[in-house]
Formats: sequence, C-alpha cells, structure tokens
Amino acid sequence: MSIVSPLPVLDAATTQTRLPMAELCREVALAAAELAAGHIHSPERQALPLPEGGTLLSMPASAADIAIHKLVNVCPRNGGQGLATIHGVVSVYDAASGVPQLLLDGPTVTARRTAAVSLLAIQTLLPQPPRHVALVGTGKQARAHAAALAETWPGLRVDIHSRSADSAATVCQQLAHLPLQLTPKVGRIDDGAEVVILLTTSRSPLYNEPARAGRLLIGTGAFRPDMAELGPTSIAGSQLFCDDVPGARHEAGDLIQAGVDWAQVHSLADALAGRFDPAAPKLFKSVGSAAWDLAAARCALAASQQEHRA
Repeated sequence: MSIVSPLPVLDAATTQTRLPMAELCREVALAAAELAAGHIHSPERQALPLPEGGTLLSMPASAADIAIHKLVNVCPRNGGQGLATIHGVVSVYDAASGVPQLLLDGPTVTARRTAAVSLLAIQTLLPQPPRHVALVGTGKQARAHAAALAETWPGLRVDIHSRSADSAATVCQQLAHLPLQLTPKVGRIDDGAEVVILLTTSRSPLYNEPARAGRLLIGTGAFRPDMAELGPTSIAGSQLFCDDVPGARHEAGDLIQAGVDWAQVHSLADALAGRFDPAAPKLFKSVGSAAWDLAAARCALAASQQEHRA
C-alpha cells in the first residue's frame, strides 16, 4: 500500500514569503543559462477561450530536477462581480517520479518572477546600482516591482507615473511602508532617472524619447502584438535584449510594431554572459517564460524544505 503525503498548497501570502528576491534573482539567472543550453524545456504558451471574453493560459516547463505547469485564467469581466481578473496556480512535480511537490499561487509567482527578471536586467546591464527609478503604471506589477526594488536597494528614489495624479498619489500612499523615496508623477520622466520600467497594457507607446547611454529602458506590460509601451525612436537607438526571444517574436508588440531585426535582439543569457556594449543605450523587453516560473518553483521548494528542517 502506498502512502501519499498531503500536497502543500501555498496561498498568495505564503507563496510570497517563499520567494525572497535575492534568491529568486539567482534562480532566474541559473534558469536563463539552462534555457539557453537546452536543459530547460519551455514551449510557447497555449491560450484557450473561456466564456465572457476570458482566456485560459497554459505554461509548462521541465528540467532535470522538477517540472512545473502554470494555469492562469484571465477573466476581464470579474471586476463587475468584485473578483480579481486573474486567478491561477503553479503545480510543481518531481521530474523523475512525477510526484506532485507543491502548489503555488499563480498570480503571486508571476508578479515576483517578473520583478526578478527586471531586477536581474538592472543588475546586469546598468554599470552601477541605480539611485533613481521611474515606474510607469499603477497596477499589480508596479506594486510588485516597488516591493522588489525596496528589498534590493532600500532608500532608492522611485517615481510612480500615471496619467492620473490621484492614481499615482494613491499608490504612493499604499506603498508608504516600503523603505523607498516615493514620488507621484504625471507626464515626462525626470532626467535623473537611470531606469524606466513600463508596467502597463497600453496599445500605443507611452515612452518614445531618443535612447541615451546611462538610462536603461525595461518594458514588461505589453505582451500581445497589438500592445506597445515603447516607441520606435527609443527602440531604434538601443541595444536590444529580451528575456525570451522566441516568445517575443509573437508577443512583444513594441518590437514587432517597430519592425526590429530579430538577429539583433539578444537574450537574457547573452546579457548575463557579458555579451553587450557597456557604452550603448540599452532596452530590455520582458514577455515572460515558464522557465522563470520553474525558477520560482525551485526557490519556493528550497525555502519550504529549509523551513521543514528548522
């Protein structure tokens, strides 16, 4: 008779505690190298229709040690019922036996690992730690990025940009507990910002200034061909990087609409290996990958095992 242990199910708060940013960044860096070497398998995500304009997204990945499957439901009309728009889970399995190991909160994994990818880009492509970062957007990803920045560089100046002064001010108030110098902003990015991170689902570019050395641009929000946060002027003058180049060919609306030469778009693994011009303006596009969910699962498993031993 086989005895099956209960599957640990982590809610959003517990999932977040299992994903400390420093460890998560290290796991993402390792996963990027494994993905480039073909040791992580991460096919393109599948999208299935749900009623009322919803979408079910399926994102699996496997490696020598574990396999994961993230299922996310995006239901735009949930707001009218007082429900969150996005729900989902990340299931984690032992790769050799297929035995389930853990169930993580999907939206929390996505928010934390997306922020980790952005931080890894900053740590890799910026010559020194940032002193001033501009976040464009006021949604969940903006909050997740602010929290990640606070964990990594406490005391950092962070501007929260929105089309609405009230919205920017509200987010700054909600994040006032973080060790950051928060400033609500509307309009043009301050000249002193060394990093600009765009975190919206805009369908037209929000930033199209000429690229300049010393400022890193990061686009995270536009994940469909009809979306664009970064404009062609900024893109044309930058050395281009992407967390998942094959996925970006179909999903990175900013780059697709700008008609980029994909042979000139470098991977996160290239950046981590130092294959870039330190003096050139740089733009990093993030479209996400199940490989980063797998990295987060490794991080959560290690934290859970450490807690169990304690």
